[in-house]
Amino acid sequence: MAKQISMLTKRIIPCLDIKDGRTVKGINFENIRDAGDPVELGAFYAAQGADELVFLDITATVEKRKTLSQLVNRISHHINIPFTVGGGIGSIEDVSVLLQNGADKISVNTAAFKNPALIEELAREFGSQCVVLAIDTKLESDGEWYVYLNGGRLKTETRCIDWAKQAVNAGAGEILLTSMNHDGTKQGFALDITGTLSGLLPIPVIASGGGGTMEHFVDVFTIAGADAALAASIFHFKEIAIPDLKEYLQNNGIRVRI
Repeated sequence: MAKQISMLTKRIIPCLDIKDGRTVKGINFENIRDAGDPVELGAFYAAQGADELVFLDITATVEKRKTLSQLVNRISHHINIPFTVGGGIGSIEDVSVLLQNGADKISVNTAAFKNPALIEELAREFGSQCVVLAIDTKLESDGEWYVYLNGGRLKTETRCIDWAKQAVNAGAGEILLTSMNHDGTKQGFALDITGTLSGLLPIPVIASGGGGTMEHFVDVFTIAGADAALAASIFHFKEIAIPDLKEYLQNNGIRVRI
């Protein structure tokens, strides 16, 4: 079924990519550099009017360990907006720990791909609204968008669109779609694959990867129909302020929470 044209406000979501307890940012999933203290950044974004906050422990899966629940707890005490946490989540127990430490939603990626039943289990236990499926995808030379795992290190032969549909059927409540081709480039979001998923799926799609100007956010909402847009470096390095971005969006006819 196609998604209803929503009168809901569009969401702006800063993302904290966490490595060794610090916020970091890379380009095309490489060349990682430090972007500050996650607790301070989270508090700053909540005060700035961010609609939600996403925390991704980007090396948890590769290092085969759990997400940093104590850090999640510290951040949650400094924010008053919905808080999504991902990285190394593979069981109901993992999710319970994060929810107890202040997460509102959780994001699954590699573990869900390897075991799609995990999405069903989590949706049944915590509700679909709690389960965000993160998809890291890359446009290949054959013109198809493929799913990548392990923080973008491992290519699969599965098309992004097929995996997204399967995940929705399993109970995912939201898709966090990151284009690896666009990540950190500030050249604009991946309007084509974002638009395809937004038009096809009955659940919200969060666009991630490539936001560099305020116009890029207008495009991803109006052309691609995304429900939310996620960005990191432009916020972390104070290139765009969230209040300014929301005012710009509003002036361009896009409903946002001011």
